[in-house]
Amino acid sequence: MALEKKLSKAFVKAMATYRLIEDGDKILVGLSGGKDSLCLLELLAKRSRINFPKFCVEAIHIRMENVEYESDTTYLEDFAEELGVRLHIITTGFSQSDKKPPCFLCSWNRRKQMFNYAQQNGFNKIALGHHQDDIIHTALMNMIFQGHFSTMPARLKMRKMPLTIIRPLCMIHEDDIIRYAALSKYKKQNKLCPFEEQTHRQEIKELYKRIENINPEARYSIWNALDSERKLTEDY
Repeated sequence: MALEKKLSKAFVKAMATYRLIEDGDKILVGLSGGKDSLCLLELLAKRSRINFPKFCVEAIHIRMENVEYESDTTYLEDFAEELGVRLHIITTGFSQSDKKPPCFLCSWNRRKQMFNYAQQNGFNKIALGHHQDDIIHTALMNMIFQGHFSTMPARLKMRKMPLTIIRPLCMIHEDDIIRYAALSKYKKQNKLCPFEEQTHRQEIKELYKRIENINPEARYSIWNALDSERKLTEDY
């Protein structure tokens, strides 16, 4: 399949360009159940069967008991099993009385659970399913709303814990993942997050489409700017 080869080529290029995977890595994949995380797990699982670099992959799905956001865990278990990947499912929650936005609380608690599980079980890397569009949108959001030029890096080495965050889909376009998900018949999530529309991300996506209409090469200009300013590999 030409599309699968295209995804695989961009995936391997990202691995080499940003040194995302090394021999002996033990990688924990954050599997939300969305198209991006399913694609990420599939690409990593298939790549792990190649002799070098030699690494192992497991996945984690974190359920929020007080957010109406739901994936079919049976489907996720079957999907992971077909790829030969072990899946861990954890249920957690957060206090609704906190004054911080629910998206922040949900994300923070998911990351906390994932980081804790990774450290307790000997993983040295956590793989997240953010694609190139996500990274570019985040850069635009940070410039417009935060006043600084930064984004989610392709590789982020944590200073306070022995973990590195990697984003192996960082050179893959979202449209290609959408097409691949449809061709592969990925099952959609049962319920989407009820707070999704409360962020500026959808507005930024629409703004970015207008930017691409003005300059079809804008994607590469923004990416090259991030790369030249060393925003795609960071220590934190």
